[in-house]
Amino acid sequence: MLITSANLNALRVGFHTAFMRGLGMADSHYDRIATTVPSSTKTNAYGWLGDIPGMRKWIGPRVVHGLSEHDYSIKNEPFELTIGVDRDNISDDNLGIYTPLFTQMGQSTAAHPNELVFAALKSGFATNCYDGQYFFDTDHPVLDENGNEVSVANTDGGSGTPWFLLSTNMFLKPIIFQDRKKAEFVARDRIDDSNVFDLKEYRYGVDARRNVGYGFWQMAWGSKQTLNKANYKIAREAMGEFTGDHGRPLGLEPNLLVVPPSLEGNALEILNAERDAAGATNVYKGTAELLKTPWLV
Repeated sequence: MLITSANLNALRVGFHTAFMRGLGMADSHYDRIATTVPSSTKTNAYGWLGDIPGMRKWIGPRVVHGLSEHDYSIKNEPFELTIGVDRDNISDDNLGIYTPLFTQMGQSTAAHPNELVFAALKSGFATNCYDGQYFFDTDHPVLDENGNEVSVANTDGGSGTPWFLLSTNMFLKPIIFQDRKKAEFVARDRIDDSNVFDLKEYRYGVDARRNVGYGFWQMAWGSKQTLNKANYKIAREAMGEFTGDHGRPLGLEPNLLVVPPSLEGNALEILNAERDAAGATNVYKGTAELLKTPWLV
């Protein structure tokens, strides 16, 4: 192939088409458990996570819910993926090897939010959320009816494979996916680009700016105990009894059980079976939707 501007433009279009094909091939699981928050700055502050506001009887002056209850913020980070195409392969018309690579680039780009969001969920046992405690912890500080601070757990510990029961039907899901700059396909394929002049290499890449963080811990239960009926019961009942400060019920309804592939069988027994192992009616059948995801492996 002659290396001309017209041929390079055609090559770029072909690579971009393969990229877009891959972009549409990836399964999107992350938006089941994460709320996407558009970002226009380097860092977004989420101080309001300290309070889930609710209606109260109006006695005296209004109680104003501010935006600085906690010092919690998410800093956007840059991400990139780049493919180099050797000039000799263009000259020799040896380009078939690159089409699958650009398709995979698209798939990897689309999958990146899944990687970030489920990695955050899995690391919630050892990563702080807005109140300074691990997202899954046994001592989240909450004020009881009398204004006294008490500790509340959203995990029952364990040392096995983690599974998660989530409430995803509120205004904010348990994980925050912060999107500053959407993934964009770019090319450095002009004859006078330094990478072409110095390295005889045409470069095509994608870049984005984004990050993830945690929403309200009350909307998630993380466990490393055996996934069975008894421990599922503990999780459901605990989440149903979560309150905000001063004992105000949150009305949470856990609706999504998230598991890795290795726990799919356990989850199906709890959520789909008509009867349990002892032959009794399975009262938990249909109490949540199952999300089995490879992004927790």
